[in-house]
Amino acid sequence: MFRNKKSKKPCKYIFVTGGVLSGVGKGITAASIGAILKAKGYEVSMQKCDPYLNVDAGLLNPVEHGECFVTHDGVETDLDLGHYERFLDFETNRYSITLSGAIYRELIEKERSGGFHGKTVQMIPHFTDLVQEKITKASENSQIHIVEIGGTVGDYEGLSFIEAIRLFANRVGNENCLYVHVVYIPWLNTSKELKTKPAQNALKDMQGFGIIPDVVVCRSERPAPREMCEKIAKFAGIPGEAVLNLPDIDSVYDVPFNVLKSGVLEILDRFTGNKKSPDMKRWQEFSRLRGKKWAKTVRVGLVAKYVGNEDTYICVTEALKAAAAWNKVNLEIEWINAETATKRDFAKVDGLVVPGGFGARGAEGKIKAATYALDKDVPYLGLCLGMQMACVAAARKGKKKKAGSEEFGAGVGENVIYIMEDQKGKESTGGTMRLGDYPAVLKKGSKTAKIYGTTEVTERHRHRYEVNQEFLGAIEKGGLMVSGTSPDGKLVEFVESPKNKFFVATQAHPEFRSRPLNVHPLFMEFIKSLK
Repeated sequence: MFRNKKSKKPCKYIFVTGGVLSGVGKGITAASIGAILKAKGYEVSMQKCDPYLNVDAGLLNPVEHGECFVTHDGVETDLDLGHYERFLDFETNRYSITLSGAIYRELIEKERSGGFHGKTVQMIPHFTDLVQEKITKASENSQIHIVEIGGTVGDYEGLSFIEAIRLFANRVGNENCLYVHVVYIPWLNTSKELKTKPAQNALKDMQGFGIIPDVVVCRSERPAPREMCEKIAKFAGIPGEAVLNLPDIDSVYDVPFNVLKSGVLEILDRFTGNKKSPDMKRWQEFSRLRGKKWAKTVRVGLVAKYVGNEDTYICVTEALKAAAAWNKVNLEIEWINAETATKRDFAKVDGLVVPGGFGARGAEGKIKAATYALDKDVPYLGLCLGMQMACVAAARKGKKKKAGSEEFGAGVGENVIYIMEDQKGKESTGGTMRLGDYPAVLKKGSKTAKIYGTTEVTERHRHRYEVNQEFLGAIEKGGLMVSGTSPDGKLVEFVESPKNKFFVATQAHPEFRSRPLNVHPLFMEFIKSLK
């Protein structure tokens, strides 16, 4: 039941939990461990278990929770899955996210349909058993499965997940489970010292729930003395080399190297039985390029509604940063508030990116950005809403002065962007958009096809609205041509400007498929056009 289908050997499980406070870095820690294990040749999968009562992440406030990441098979998820994909260069799926709300819904539906035959439904064993089943399902075909438990150990809503992963060791054997606990060591400016008491209390909580961590990761604002880590090791009852200090650093992509330098690598070797050195050559090359000061600096204007939280557009910014590194240029991202954007803002940057989003707020600023880029031959990359607003901008230039989006109130004769037929009536419900991978056919000889190096592509989507093809004449008069459609030709997937140096926009979200070691070609070419 728990054996890997390919190797016929028991799958190994690594559970990553957090203490003291949320946002301590569990996702990056888990992803870094995964990257190292993949570099050792393992088939690695990852999963996020989150205690939110939400059924999916599509309706979560992006300001509070950051970006809504979409898997290739069409599930709206937590942004940590984006970290997993970037670090491991693989694809997560619908089994890679488990939310409390979804677990409760499944249990209730089973109970209402008579699936429990009148028995009392309880947190233990029913909730915890179902969590374990989700973990087992997500680990299929993997040699090592890493599970991040969201929230903070001790939080009421997360206790059932902690109990589930404790019980999981009984199912698969203690030798097949490794527990990593991430804690925070605060710096007190008044006494000029780091304090371990919150970490000690977090470890005590974990022990109280029946789990003794095999590895403790100490996050801190600045490096912690080795003797402090030894103190925590004694308190936790584990060897000193099993305590790793991860202070704040400039780039999360250096975290795998910090793990490699620690005694944690030996622990992973003993746990897996594999002492092979991980092949980190590409990581090292990326680190070298990213850390170098280049002669050329490019400035990218990100025209967005949420300018106070970089996590809202983290896949976009990470794709830009990686593309800059491989193109051997320095990158400066200029955040441009779409609600107040002016030509003066656009003139300060070398290129413009308009990311996805919803709602009328800031829409006119995004249209202004596309118009400016068309008129001034400024490189432009439009993503999802960024393509829609580019089409509106082109239609207005093509004499459709009142062109707009139905999402923002545009009526017949003005709705250059209108709602998809199968999306009508679903505007307020989660998980119902056009989500996940969809194919597109690119126009032969187009700039877009040349960038991809093929005329057949697949990209991830998240939208309800599309280009109204009744306005294609106006859009073309305004300077844009359709460079890619759905295979049946009914949906516009890509547009470009034949005259501009670089002006490409897509209804898709290519940023979801961009990796630091395998950058998406649209981002690579966009940055290249700025050099």
